[in-house]
Amino acid sequence: MLRTRVIPCLLLRDLGLVKTVKFRDPKYVGDPINAVRIFNDKEVDELVFLDITATVDRRQPQFGLIEDIATECFMPFGYGGGIHDIETASRILKLGSEKVVLNTAAVNLDLIEEAAQVFGSQSVVVSIDAKQNRRGKYQVFTHSGSFNTKKEPRQHARDVEAAGAGEIVLTSIDRDGTMEGYAIDLLESVTNAVNIPVVACGGAGTLEHFREAVIRAKASAVAAGSMFVFHGPHRAVLISYPTQEELKRYLD
Repeated sequence: MLRTRVIPCLLLRDLGLVKTVKFRDPKYVGDPINAVRIFNDKEVDELVFLDITATVDRRQPQFGLIEDIATECFMPFGYGGGIHDIETASRILKLGSEKVVLNTAAVNLDLIEEAAQVFGSQSVVVSIDAKQNRRGKYQVFTHSGSFNTKKEPRQHARDVEAAGAGEIVLTSIDRDGTMEGYAIDLLESVTNAVNIPVVACGGAGTLEHFREAVIRAKASAVAAGSMFVFHGPHRAVLISYPTQEELKRYLD
């Protein structure tokens, strides 16, 4: 039986890697190509790169960087940010990315449907960013967490699944960068609503958090950022990844 996938989720800003807390205050944490080389050595399952300013700045993805990542990367990777049409998605896949990740554009269900028909559902991932309002109700945000769509995550997940998405990356904005654990209630509500894989993201700080997302919330895979780029109480930048033995112990 295959072990649950454990995926570093890496945020791009300009040509560098950054890490946020609750989608705010991006901190530079290094060069993406150097990070890829380190993760290669650590035999990482998969990588996800998200350009957090492409859509907000109304620019195209950084195709040159994507090509460089594909050249260096030994493992499958997905790329998101600035993808608003089939032509852009096609170019990214041709450069070597195994998956395109749609977030802001995913409110356009026609684009998801077309992408699934052209590339296959296995290549189409929808990233859902959710945040609690004052009443504790989760709502879907786009544009790097700056625009409230007022959509409910569970219904949005059902809609994108029906349109042809093959996977969902579900991120709690409230937990992002806190390393205090995933939003299990949010995860459970979405995993119980759809049949496609749901990747937990936002809040992981320990291997136990991974296990909790998989066992309690039935996440198909787990993703993390801070846990893999910071070390110690002062959050010194140090790229790391659990050993295969550690992952098997917690996730087999």
